[in-house]
Amino acid sequence: MFAGEFVNLQGKFAFCINENDMLQQVQKLITEKEWTKIYCSEDKWNAAFSNTINLAGCDASVTGCEFLVARTGTIVMSAAQQSGRTTSVYAPVHICIAYTNQLVYDIKDALQLMKEKYAGNIPSLITFASGPSRTADIEKTLVTGVHGPKEVYCFLVEA
Repeated sequence: MFAGEFVNLQGKFAFCINENDMLQQVQKLITEKEWTKIYCSEDKWNAAFSNTINLAGCDASVTGCEFLVARTGTIVMSAAQQSGRTTSVYAPVHICIAYTNQLVYDIKDALQLMKEKYAGNIPSLITFASGPSRTADIEKTLVTGVHGPKEVYCFLVEA
């Protein structure tokens, strides 16, 4: 369900059978797109992907997430993550790596689990990203990438 909704929102989805499969698929994407500057502040993937310390000039950023909401195809992120507030929205391309145990059905479920996870110390920012940035403010014409990434990829790893 998540994959279908995410793709309907112009996101690009890939299922990975394990971590090695994910590493290979993300590296293949980076090579095919000829991205040379990848920003990643997540300790788990920094060595594999990050080759720049400058988020402002990167081609793509790699982050994790708190949860994936199946019903709406939404990626839930927070300020408590290592990637912080700007990594997922500042780069022209956002690559999110998630695990099947992070899938929830509805936004209500994600919020309840956030409350439990952070036990009274809710992060100062919770972001709900549903595909690439888009707006129809200009003459009611849909434009992507105006207020955030032009492309969003989600690599879902079997947990």
